[in-house]
Amino acid sequence: MVMDINEIRDYLPHRYPFLLVDRVTELTLGEAIVAYKNVSINEPYFNGHFPHHPIMPGVLVLESLAQVCGILGFKTVNKLPADGYVYYLVGSDNVRFKRPVMPGDRVVLKANVIREKRGIWKFACQATVDGELACEAEIICAERKVA
Repeated sequence: MVMDINEIRDYLPHRYPFLLVDRVTELTLGEAIVAYKNVSINEPYFNGHFPHHPIMPGVLVLESLAQVCGILGFKTVNKLPADGYVYYLVGSDNVRFKRPVMPGDRVVLKANVIREKRGIWKFACQATVDGELACEAEIICAERKVA
């Protein structure tokens, strides 16, 4: 299952400059997702992080991973933000950054479901660039109905 940016926007409430997923290339409901983010020098955070050696902030790499987790969760339970639901990032464990992400990189974002119980999801995640591990983490998300 492939999702382009238009379908991704249906499943994530995020918008520029905080939408950090460009395309989903694989998705198995209830199991796993593979997506990517193309990193451009035009990203707003590069003006300050760092002007003479631009790298994507690690927290945004982690946020990219959390967003693919949200897509997988929404698709699996067949809900949308338009229906009044949101996936909150509520925790991360064992986060490790192995290499910087720089302008021109394509970050491949992978998440596998570890478990789900009563709307709380735990995922094993990896971000890679050219097959090299950039970040790994376990991410916990909570599905919630918003008022």
